[in-house]
Amino acid sequence: MIAQLRVDDRLIHGQVALVWTKELNTPGIVVANDNAASNSMVQMTLKMATPTGKKLLIRSVDDAIEVFNNPKGKGMRMFALVNSVTDALKIAQHVPDIDGINVANVGRFAEGDGDRTQLSSTLMLTAPELTALKELVQLDVPVFQQVVPSNSKTPIANLLKNA
Repeated sequence: MIAQLRVDDRLIHGQVALVWTKELNTPGIVVANDNAASNSMVQMTLKMATPTGKKLLIRSVDDAIEVFNNPKGKGMRMFALVNSVTDALKIAQHVPDIDGINVANVGRFAEGDGDRTQLSSTLMLTAPELTALKELVQLDVPVFQQVVPSNSKTPIANLLKNA
C-alpha cells in the first residue's frame, strides 16, 4: 500500500529524507524512475540520501508497479517517489491502493526550451505534464500539493482552475 506517492523532481533530498519519512512513518521508500533504475551513479546518490533504518528500492516505473501490486507487500506501507507527473499518472492508473498523491516539486530545475505553465512556486509544467495532471485529478485518489507537512494540503484541482 502506498501511503503517499510524491512527485518531486529531486526524488530523495533533505526535505524528503528528514521530514517526510518521519511524517509518513513508512519502513521503506520506493523510487520509481527509469533513469535511476539503470544508472548506478544515480542509485549511489539516492542510497546515500536515504535515512538510516529505511529500506530503499529503486525500480523502473513498470517494475515499481509490480512491487506495489505484489500480494506479499499488501500490508506494508510504502513511500513512493517519482520525478514526473506522467510517471505518477501511470502508477495511479495501475495501482489501486494509494492513500494520496502529493504533486510537490516539478519543473523548477528543468532544462530545455519547452513552455511551462506555472501552477505554484514549485509547480511548472509542460503541456504533456499539465494534461497528465488533469487526468490524475480525475482518478479516485486525493491529489494535492504539500511541500512540507506543516503546509496545508492544497487540492490540485484548485490550482488547475487558473491553468
